[in-house]
Amino acid sequence: MEEDQEVAVTKEKFPELLHQYKDSTLRTIYEYYKDDLIYIVESDPDRFFSELTSLTTQGREHYSTIKNDLDDSVFAKMLVQDILDAGREAVIGFWKCLYGVKTVHPHPSLLAVLEEMSHTGDTLVQKILLDEYGHNLTPEVKDIQDNHKQHFLNKTQILVEHRPPRSKQEQKSFYISERFVNMIVVSTDHFRQRSQHELIETGRKHEDIMKKERLMLEHIALNKLFRWSCQKQCMPSVVMVSGVPGVGKTTLMQKFVYDWVNKKLYQRFAFVFFFKFQELNRLNKVSLETMILQKYPYLQSQLGNILQDAEKLLFIFDGLDESNHQMDFTSQQKCQNIKQIETLGVIVINLLRQSLLKGCSVLMTSRPTKLASVDTTIFQRVSEIMGFSPKEIQMYFEMFFQNKELSDKAFNYVRENGTLYTFCYIPSYCWIICTVLSMCFKAKPTIIDQLMSSLPKTVTQLFAIFVSNILSNHSQDKQSFWKLMTSIGWMAENGVMNHLMVFDKRDLRSFNVNTSSHITSSFLIESDQYSDLTFSFLHCTIQEFLAALVHYLDYSPEKLQSSLDKTKSYTDGRADMFLRFLCGFLASSARSLLKCLGDFSIKALKDVTSWLQKSLVDIQKDGNINIGKCLNIFECLFESQNRTLVEECLGSNRSFTLSSVTLTPMDCTALAFVLKSCRQTEALDLQNCHIWREGWESLVPILHTIKKISLTGSIMKESYIQFIVSALSHPKCRIQHLGLSSNKLTDISCSHLAPVIKKNKSMRKLDLSGNNLGGLHFYDLVTALSSPKCQIEKLLLGNTCLTESSCSQLASVLHNTRLRKLDLCYNNLAGPHLSDLATALSRPTCRIEKLLLTYTHLTDSSCSQLASAIKNNQSLRKLDLSNNNLAGPRFIDLVTAVSSPTCQIEKLLLKNTRMTDEETPLLVSLSNNTNLTELDLSVNHFHEYGYIEELKYTSDSLNKIRLINRLWLEKQEPDLLEMEDQV
Repeated sequence: MEEDQEVAVTKEKFPELLHQYKDSTLRTIYEYYKDDLIYIVESDPDRFFSELTSLTTQGREHYSTIKNDLDDSVFAKMLVQDILDAGREAVIGFWKCLYGVKTVHPHPSLLAVLEEMSHTGDTLVQKILLDEYGHNLTPEVKDIQDNHKQHFLNKTQILVEHRPPRSKQEQKSFYISERFVNMIVVSTDHFRQRSQHELIETGRKHEDIMKKERLMLEHIALNKLFRWSCQKQCMPSVVMVSGVPGVGKTTLMQKFVYDWVNKKLYQRFAFVFFFKFQELNRLNKVSLETMILQKYPYLQSQLGNILQDAEKLLFIFDGLDESNHQMDFTSQQKCQNIKQIETLGVIVINLLRQSLLKGCSVLMTSRPTKLASVDTTIFQRVSEIMGFSPKEIQMYFEMFFQNKELSDKAFNYVRENGTLYTFCYIPSYCWIICTVLSMCFKAKPTIIDQLMSSLPKTVTQLFAIFVSNILSNHSQDKQSFWKLMTSIGWMAENGVMNHLMVFDKRDLRSFNVNTSSHITSSFLIESDQYSDLTFSFLHCTIQEFLAALVHYLDYSPEKLQSSLDKTKSYTDGRADMFLRFLCGFLASSARSLLKCLGDFSIKALKDVTSWLQKSLVDIQKDGNINIGKCLNIFECLFESQNRTLVEECLGSNRSFTLSSVTLTPMDCTALAFVLKSCRQTEALDLQNCHIWREGWESLVPILHTIKKISLTGSIMKESYIQFIVSALSHPKCRIQHLGLSSNKLTDISCSHLAPVIKKNKSMRKLDLSGNNLGGLHFYDLVTALSSPKCQIEKLLLGNTCLTESSCSQLASVLHNTRLRKLDLCYNNLAGPHLSDLATALSRPTCRIEKLLLTYTHLTDSSCSQLASAIKNNQSLRKLDLSNNNLAGPRFIDLVTAVSSPTCQIEKLLLKNTRMTDEETPLLVSLSNNTNLTELDLSVNHFHEYGYIEELKYTSDSLNKIRLINRLWLEKQEPDLLEMEDQV
């Protein structure tokens, strides 16, 4: 109740809050939120445009004319800027509009903006100005701050891109201000649901998140990380930024510090302290003061003064997942003094809990898998970097190749390869993929087919080309290559199995890794902080690749089996890519790329093949298929590129159920490979799946080979129906059952489907129920179904928004002598045109056997319309009239028709048809129909059971009567209840 009152008061005072602002203040606030407003309007431009009562001096007509011609983003930018230019009244009108829209369009970014304005009130402008101009500092502290910012400027303004293997060019560097990172806020529970390798999981959900309606997503700009948190209802001081390896967490932190140095954001922080957990691993027990001075020794003279004003301080800790220190966020161990010596974990946790330097702010980054195992409630905001959008992927390709023809060729190739395309959302993967493709292009084959065959088809091939190009840049014999790669490989394997990504000199010595070799430096990156030298692989997936490769180069059955056994216990999916690479080397094409390393172990190949076969059998045990694990195995099979192996692994199984998942382009590419390898697939169940265009493009070449396809609940855009049409049009189409129920199709889809339905010779069952087909184009579908060439025997049109006027069109469908079942449930068919349908049922050409009319708004007058058809139709065996209001004087016409000796109906369903004791005498005459074997009278308002008993016991053929109202029977007639149970 208190919350309702607070909302009411806030709503009432919001216009008052706006009017009290001066023009300059109003403009400052508007410009501060400008990017947010553009993002909000862009999410649903039609709604915001229609709600605005005061647009600009140019008027609504101007925008109505140009809105449809502009991209949503361009229109939103123009509209938001024009409102600002129009002056005070337009700006206030816009804010009022936004406040009114939030109840019907509760966009998280909109709620965040409005709540921040409402809760901060007059202090909002002070905060904006403080972030712009900062604090007044003493001359001594200001000098130290300037030195500190200069130090950070030198460290952060340049980003270095790795030099591609075999390339003689210098490492590329560019200003960090050129880099864009997109952020989307997600709930902490999101991390609890992760069970797969992070890069794979990101790909699996990325298209869904980037393309789904933006109603559920809050965009967070760098200068809004510490904005008002709707979830926690506070101004956060402790923020977590999550993201998979390579997505740009460290780059984001670098950009944050760079913008702070250049006074572009958060000048409320007089000092920022940036630490990487990877660098802090070498510290044992330490004090906060010592930790700061080891990194920033030039602060020593003023550190005491700096740390006195804790609210002016920001601590950034990058890479929680790389920390070797114990981090128990629920720990209550206290550290309240900057000189108190404690473990690093205790110091960090007390900073987060505000026990140490009360009032300071903390910004931390981590991989999602780490967050899945810790208590994240300590953070007042948890956000995630989602990586590149589809447009940004293409932009990256254009920037990398600097050649439109090459960039288009590379991008189109990757886009058609779902496996590679999924990984492109990760910026570092984009670099690897572009690097490899550029290597292939530089080979300059004379024939285009040779060029395409040289491009990688699997992730294993991608990294094999990457590694082979590194090795081919060095003139060493096979034995030297073998020795170097096995030593690096076993270190990588140990890291994968033990979740280690950072290594020191002791690690390199224990695995005999030669640090003086140029090959080693091509795979490992050095970091020298706190006088300790550490090493990490160029990319974590290169580490996983080398970990898999070493089992083939230096085969040990015990080590291989041990690693395979360990992967079963990893619930976070950390070994998924490792397993894919193991299977990828089953393909001779991948092994041949690394022939410079010598022969691959035949025994290792056999062991991995056996593991793959057994894994698929284990997944299918007891009929309970783990879809996530199944998809992983499919992708392992795809990496193997061995169709014979697929058939051996799947055995006689030719049915696949992958319901209620999001299928990425990578999933669909793997699934298409498996289906193609099986050749004769009986059934594919993709109910409630989310499949994007790139996924459909992978599946469509194989769909025509499947007998039964169910896409129920898998929402399809109108444009996607062309993929189904393409499969049905294939000259060798085998599709017999096609389920397109609840796909949000409209009558326009009928026009697309009609020509192919008319010509297709294989399809026998078509389910279009649960779609909005009522409309002009429904006639096209009916015309096709009425054609003598149409082979469909079962037609399901339940809940398709049909009306009684559709009955005239449907009547022609019944002329098709092949049609045996027609489902029209949950449509509004009552009316004069129902007679047209009934007339068609009466004709000798009608061969319908099952007619389902439940929930079709029929009344007792409908009984008269249907009576003649029921009496004369010689094929109808089942009639379902349940859930209609049939009680009334004309109900007798229906009973008389069913009682006729000429009626062939065997099953009559009259469940919940509003019948009462008044109709029970009529029902007795149904015993005259010797064909009737099942009568459903349940959920009707009978209280006297004499007639029902008479009907039961006077008819030898009627063996089932379903009665009603068990609760009433339990109290009033227990004997009848027993009789019903026996029935």
